[in-house]
Amino acid sequence: MEIFEEHNVKMEALLGKGFQPNTLKGYKTSVSHLNEYLLKDYRVKDIDIRNIDHAFITGYEFFLRSVKECSDVSAAKYMKHFRKIINQCLAHRWITENPFIFYKNTAKPKEKELLTQDELDRIANKPFDIPRLAHVRDIFVFCCYTGLSYADVKKLRKTDIAKGVDGRLWILTDGEKTKTSSNIPLLPQALEIMARYEDYLPCVVKGLVLPVLSNQKMNSYLKEL
Repeated sequence: MEIFEEHNVKMEALLGKGFQPNTLKGYKTSVSHLNEYLLKDYRVKDIDIRNIDHAFITGYEFFLRSVKECSDVSAAKYMKHFRKIINQCLAHRWITENPFIFYKNTAKPKEKELLTQDELDRIANKPFDIPRLAHVRDIFVFCCYTGLSYADVKKLRKTDIAKGVDGRLWILTDGEKTKTSSNIPLLPQALEIMARYEDYLPCVVKGLVLPVLSNQKMNSYLKEL
């Protein structure tokens, strides 16, 4: 656990320099789950890295899927975090045998269900009296018509919008995860949403295109919507 905690401290120091807050949040949750597993199954707060074997690893996966009720994909993510720490220990030669050698995870992400044009239109045209739902709807629809991820639209600034050689407005930005340049033409639906927030004070003050909330609130309000 000491090695895991040290890894997270270093990751926190590098936020914005290769690591994102959501990644750190996931690793912190991993520490919490592993702590609970140690207390429940081993009645200890820490364990010698040399005592981690195949039984410990499969037991931890079972704990994640049963006690913590993690989905297959979430459990696989936490196991991946744990494997990274084990690999670190192997690289430092603190252990010489890899306890993950016979472990296999076959979890596959669920196939995403696509919205039809009719469904998207119904969301886009639905009137809302609650401003927070209207904001979240606008951001979601904007993402649909630009292909931008949550992270990219959250940091999208007015300075990222420029006129192209065709005379139309384009988004010129670098992807948060891919770090590749993207030139995205702004469709009429996206331009219409941008216009709604042109004079919106929180956006004006920060120079942002849209008033994007935290990831947690966005997901919660989207379910409500």
